[in-house]
Amino acid sequence: LFVVIAALSQLGIDTTSLVALLGAAGLAIGLSLQSSLANFAAGVMLIVFRPFTKGDFVEVAGTSGSVDNISIFTTTLTTPDNKEVIVPNGSVIGNNIVNYSARPTRRVDMVFGIGYGDDIKKAKELLEQIVAADTRVLAEPAPVVALGELADSSVNFLVRPWVNAEDYWSVLWDTTETVKLKFDEAGISIPYPQMDVHLDKGE
Repeated sequence: LFVVIAALSQLGIDTTSLVALLGAAGLAIGLSLQSSLANFAAGVMLIVFRPFTKGDFVEVAGTSGSVDNISIFTTTLTTPDNKEVIVPNGSVIGNNIVNYSARPTRRVDMVFGIGYGDDIKKAKELLEQIVAADTRVLAEPAPVVALGELADSSVNFLVRPWVNAEDYWSVLWDTTETVKLKFDEAGISIPYPQMDVHLDKGE
């Protein structure tokens, strides 16, 4: 087009309006492709810097799932309930990326509350026994069982064992179930949220 315009100019034809028309068309095309070009640039960055790879479980742009495909414009995720989510690469790069598969181990953070009238030492011993009995819990780093908070309605224990990444959910669910069963056997309560109301009755 540049050569044609130059040739027409040499022939004495006024090309001013043609140049203006092409400039306006180029601007319109550029604006219409702005988001696509942003996704393209983001796709190049994902491919070059590789913050995650196919098969990783990630959280991007508010969506969690396993990475199925990374194309030049979009990233395809498969959610735990087997839905396919296609996320524009611009949204992936423009937000925080949480890669749950980046490290071989993960810490399972759990909080278990007991009543203020229950035996704190007994509850802590039970929690330590439950964690120690689970062969999936890693010895290093050592698991933590500590009294973390005197809350409004309960005394809260922090239970934080380290496990292999693939065991995260199974340890979380199994430990929660076991704690409930063991606390019931030992007569340790798991209180509901409650509030004490004091009424001042006048004369």
